[in-house]
Amino acid sequence: MKIHLPNSAFLGNIDPFLRGFDPSGSDSLEITANEKWISVHPVVLSMIAALGVRVRPDHIKCVPLEAKSKHYLVRMGLFRILNIPSVIRVVEHEPAGRFIPITQIRTSDELTKFMTEMIPLLHLGFDQAKTIGYIVSELVRNVIEHASSEHGAFLCAQYYVKSNAIRIGIADTGVGIKKTINQAYSATTDLEAIQLALRPGITGTTRREGGTEQNAGAGLFFIKSIVGASRDFFVIYSGNGFYKLLKRPPSSRLRLNADPFKDRHSTEGDLPYWQGTVVGVDITLDQTKEFSLLLDAIHKTYTSAIRERRKARYKKPRFI
Repeated sequence: MKIHLPNSAFLGNIDPFLRGFDPSGSDSLEITANEKWISVHPVVLSMIAALGVRVRPDHIKCVPLEAKSKHYLVRMGLFRILNIPSVIRVVEHEPAGRFIPITQIRTSDELTKFMTEMIPLLHLGFDQAKTIGYIVSELVRNVIEHASSEHGAFLCAQYYVKSNAIRIGIADTGVGIKKTINQAYSATTDLEAIQLALRPGITGTTRREGGTEQNAGAGLFFIKSIVGASRDFFVIYSGNGFYKLLKRPPSSRLRLNADPFKDRHSTEGDLPYWQGTVVGVDITLDQTKEFSLLLDAIHKTYTSAIRERRKARYKKPRFI
């Protein structure tokens, strides 16, 4: 496998980075980087971590990093999680209020412990902490419950004080969305599976409308809606499929669409194959004072979508 750290790869322009990923040769990993500058979204580091833990450390090749921003990779714990040496030396400051280094989470107990430690680190207000806590717990819970990933989830985040925004990345190398969704639905492509996974009330656990009491099939829909409300980016990548929620124009009204393809978005269906699932989230925290109203709107959209699906089901002709 080969992966290249470019001079810039954030959610808005992450497409070229993903197209450059080479998944061939799963027993080795080669990491190269831009020589002058490396500036990447946390989801990029989560992806590298998820790939690297499947490879023996002596089969990981990382070219000598020349970019001035190479210290960021050390502080985010990339070399530590890959268990490979680094000659880069940094003065480690307290990360509180700035970033969450790459963290591996495999069990519900580890998730509970991580959530307990993460929220105080970010020094957020109550509503902001509730928003971020919900997003992180939902994303990791999806991996634990559905991905069948031996190594669990890899997550990291960066908080930007000036813009009061947080960027979150999570990756796993489990079975992927298509296999999970196909336990209860029939998705012929990875992109179709992603579309189903983002719809409220659909879960690979059951075909029952609205899911079950334990799994409502709405976590990704809620997260996409929260990101949409803050006019930020959201991406999900699994298999060959890729979906990106694009920023809404400032003048546009917030609409919570049950079908993610009715949102302003972009898609690709032939990216290099990612074994598992990758999710990237950007949230501008200034917007979260409206979180309670947003949840009410999400609930109405969710309920309406389930009602319409039930009507459609009962209208179908039955053949004896």
